[in-house]
Amino acid sequence: MRFGTVALVGRSNVGKSTFLNAALGEPLAIVSALPQTTRDALLGVVNRSDAQIAFLDTPGLHRPRSELGRRMNAAAVDAARSADVVMLMTDVPERRDPRWPRSAVERDRAVLELVPKDHPTLLVINKVDLVHDKSKLLPLMTDFQAALPGAEIVPISVRQDGSVDRVLDALAKLLPEGPAGYPEDTLTNRSTAFFVREYVREQVLAQAAREVPHAVAVTIDAIETGPKVMIAKATLHVEKEGQLRILVGRGGERIRDIGIAARERIEQLLGQKLHLELFVRVSPRWKNVPRQLAELGYDTPADAEADAKLPVARGARRVRRK
Repeated sequence: MRFGTVALVGRSNVGKSTFLNAALGEPLAIVSALPQTTRDALLGVVNRSDAQIAFLDTPGLHRPRSELGRRMNAAAVDAARSADVVMLMTDVPERRDPRWPRSAVERDRAVLELVPKDHPTLLVINKVDLVHDKSKLLPLMTDFQAALPGAEIVPISVRQDGSVDRVLDALAKLLPEGPAGYPEDTLTNRSTAFFVREYVREQVLAQAAREVPHAVAVTIDAIETGPKVMIAKATLHVEKEGQLRILVGRGGERIRDIGIAARERIEQLLGQKLHLELFVRVSPRWKNVPRQLAELGYDTPADAEADAKLPVARGARRVRRK
């Protein structure tokens, strides 16, 4: 038996969260077409007969334009340094690039420099289904092999059958030997509050992507758990009055739609009815003010928000960590 943590690192929008969801068999992580969708490291546990793999999905590494962006990058680097194995994910460009594949490694140069050199590393090249001339994959893999000597390279397309299993097989061999670190039914160690926050933000990205894609943060004001219904109250923080009006919508229609879709997503995960109340508030420049970032939950280590009392388990059962 093997057990260990695997940090999923890479640029934004290469498919890290999509891979995690496919490996888990559950849409745990929020996914969108927008870069920097993931803001916090997210634990997801995969159980196999030969290994338990504890994935840490991390924010996409990027050139930060705000204090929030810098903290997101720091969370990804910290996760890579603390993990047993680093899974570096990249992709092939969706648009035609005359310099490709030679240009591909350059896109990941900054990410490659952040990968701990003393960690076992697996390089996963995603979206290879977009490459019609498969002969181009060989020079691409050769260039990456030169940049990461000793790393195994696995070309995949997450959405194709068998791709995820090939990655899991390769990762299992890199993990240290040892007993499982989590109960078998553990899906994640994140709290209910975390997923309420994330799934509300996911609906903002889905329904107001053009107007306020990354200007929104969500805080949980209260959660009450009853025998039949959970009650949650959350506040959406925006930077400008105009963004507030956009989120609320005419007659409150948009915020109502966001709430309905988020509630359905949360109920699916928890297996319990939810009464969700949403409020919108202007918090000017929250992405660049350390005090406001602290109040919004972005000042702590990536895993600090994990709630030992309410881990979310498979089959909507809650298990207590001892």
